[in-house]
Amino acid sequence: MQQIFLDIFNNILGSVREPLVLLGPDLKVVSANQSFYKTFCVNPSETEGVLIYDLGNRQWNIPKLRELLEDILPQNSVFNDFEVTHDFETIGSKIMHLNARRIHSRTDHSELILLAIEDVTEREHYKRNLEDIVETRTAELVRANQTAEKRKQVAESALLEIRKLKDQLEEERAYLKEEIKLEHDHENIIGQSNGLKYVLYKIEQIADSNTIVLILGETGTGKELVARAIHGCSGRKKKALVKVNCAALPSSLIESELFGHEKGAFTGSSSLQLGRFEIADGATLFLDEIGELPLELQSKLLRVIQDGEFERLGSSKTIQVDTRIIAATNRNLEIETQKGRFRDDLWYRLNVFPITMPPLRERIDDIPLLVDFYVKKISRRLGKIIEIVPQNVMNALQNYHWPGNIRELENVLERSVINSSGSKLRLADDLSKPYKRLGKNQKTLDAVERDYIIRVLNQTRWKVSGKNSSAQILGLNRSTLRARMRKLGIVKP
Repeated sequence: MQQIFLDIFNNILGSVREPLVLLGPDLKVVSANQSFYKTFCVNPSETEGVLIYDLGNRQWNIPKLRELLEDILPQNSVFNDFEVTHDFETIGSKIMHLNARRIHSRTDHSELILLAIEDVTEREHYKRNLEDIVETRTAELVRANQTAEKRKQVAESALLEIRKLKDQLEEERAYLKEEIKLEHDHENIIGQSNGLKYVLYKIEQIADSNTIVLILGETGTGKELVARAIHGCSGRKKKALVKVNCAALPSSLIESELFGHEKGAFTGSSSLQLGRFEIADGATLFLDEIGELPLELQSKLLRVIQDGEFERLGSSKTIQVDTRIIAATNRNLEIETQKGRFRDDLWYRLNVFPITMPPLRERIDDIPLLVDFYVKKISRRLGKIIEIVPQNVMNALQNYHWPGNIRELENVLERSVINSSGSKLRLADDLSKPYKRLGKNQKTLDAVERDYIIRVLNQTRWKVSGKNSSAQILGLNRSTLRARMRKLGIVKP
């Protein structure tokens, strides 16, 4: 009866393309179709009657196959799609789906096992490759999404930072406006000395007119503060005070800065530029360090003062302006005219209403008020609390001769606040040597200034600009300091 079954198996399933093998109860091969022999490179004579595990030099001794035939199938009559991966010596690696079925004979009740083998190697490789592609692409999309999310977070953070900085700038702007108001409101010019009271009286006298004012005084006495006070009390206060530092600009640029230039007037002039006189039309123009103005420009300035008109560089068109002029200098312009360095007719035009700022050494009584004002201001800016100025510190400050005047005092106090770790102010500078009144061997202002600048340069090892430089100590712009050094003949040894 089994032979009849085998004949039927060979006749019907012999043409099936899927490898099939028929096993006996002892798991020996009873028969197999041609596809099995061809796929696994096995001969029929080497197969029939052989334990399936011993096929092909025991290449079929596969643990997963044993699990299916010995453990799973006895509990099930049918078991499909049991995946097995195995490396064959003859045909290489294969991925197979095994479908097993127990077959019972009705006559002799014998049991056979039909094992169908589906070679899914290529399909699984393609599937796994596809899965890898999908996984890779998914990972790329996840990374791209994460990158986009990070960029979004960065953009949001940047936006928040911009808003924060905007708010901070608004706060700083409000603070600076208050500081400027405090710094430049003549009612807050610090001091009660008779010399300063006289200056304030002169400011009140002249502020509401359009008269030219010439402010005289040593470097650092606060000449610009007086100019701002005059402007702030005038009818022109609704417009800003326009400032030009004649010592800070090279002679080749100062004419363009004052009077403006047309496009193409000189090399590099790619556009029209308005001069400070035009900008200050209807307002006040402060000409600081007027004594440094080159001779060739003094005649053009004289014409503006006399007629209120000028021409831009590169133009023949006359421009008329209504500009009030306040000038300042630390030079003796009368001596400068005698030496031929300043036009006498311009000197007479400027010297209509002179105001002289007294040096700090003549305002000893004002030093405690100035110290209190600047210590509070500097401490607030540096985030410190200085509540006590010891008497020995105040005595040292009052005994010092202050060649750099209030500007030097502010610098000394700033260094002292930085140097102070507690609530008491500690001096960072040696001010122990008292100033001796000038006697017969008194020096000119230029000589005193020259000596002081050289002393500061030596202290800083001739470092002109930057942090802890001579310009910072002197409270000067570096270009202004270099101009003063050229003027005074100061050369590094």
